[in-house]
Amino acid sequence: MNKKLLNIEDLKVSIDEKEILKGIDLEIGKGEIHIIMGPNGSGKSTVAYTLMGHPEYQITDGEIEFEGEIVNDLRADERAKKGIFLSFQYPEEIPGVTVEEFLRTAKMAVSDERIGLMSFKRLLKEKMEQLDMDEEYASRYLNIGFSGGEKKKNEVLQMSILEPKLAILDETDSGLDVDAIRIVAEGIKEFKDESRSILVITHYNKLLDYLEPDYIHILLDGRIVKTGGMELAQEIEQRGYEDIRAEFSNTEVK
Repeated sequence: MNKKLLNIEDLKVSIDEKEILKGIDLEIGKGEIHIIMGPNGSGKSTVAYTLMGHPEYQITDGEIEFEGEIVNDLRADERAKKGIFLSFQYPEEIPGVTVEEFLRTAKMAVSDERIGLMSFKRLLKEKMEQLDMDEEYASRYLNIGFSGGEKKKNEVLQMSILEPKLAILDETDSGLDVDAIRIVAEGIKEFKDESRSILVITHYNKLLDYLEPDYIHILLDGRIVKTGGMELAQEIEQRGYEDIRAEFSNTEVK
C-alpha cells in the first residue's frame, strides 16, 4: 500500500464568515490520481485554494497533514517549497514577464537552486514538445493573448517544470477541445510517478477516460458524500447528482 502523502481530517473552511467546507475527510497516497466532482457551488475550488494556503480561505476546524506535517498555518510559498502545486481554473495574465522567465524564476524559488539559462532552455523545450506547444510560447508574455486552451496547457507545463509532490488541477480540462484534452492528459500521466500524486477537480468525464484515476470523490454542499471508481463518474454522466443528493439526504436523516 502506498505511503500517505496527504491526509485531511474534518476540514471546515469559511470565507467572510460563511462556511463552505463542512467537514472534509480525504487521504491521498503517493502515486495516486484522485478526482473531485460536484455541482457548481459545492466547494470544489475551495478545497483547492485551501490546500494551497489562500489567505481568504479560513480554516475553522480540522487539519491538513502533508507528508506527516500539519501545514494549516503555512503560507502558499512555504507549501510550494514543500511540494504542493495548484493549477488555476482562471490563470492570471502577467504582462512584461515571459513564460520562460516566469518558469525559470519559479523553479529556482521552489528548489532553492540556481539553474543555468541554457540547461533550463533545454528542459523547457523538452516539456513543451510533450505538450505539443510551439517554442515561440516561451518568449511570449505569460498568458497574454493565450486562448483558454493555451492557458490550461501552460498550467500543465508549469506543473511539469516544477515537479511538485502533489499537483492540484482545478478544472484544467475546461475550455479544451478533444485533442487538447488528450495532450493535457498525456502530460499529466507523464508527470505522475510512484512518489508524485495528482488531485483533479473537474465537471467532465472525458479527461477521466484518459487518466484512469484511482479514486473519484463526490462533493456536495461542502462534504465528500461518496467515493468510488470510474463507475461513479459514469453514474454522474447518466443521471446527474440528484440521486446521490437524495441518497445523502436520506442518510443524514437516519
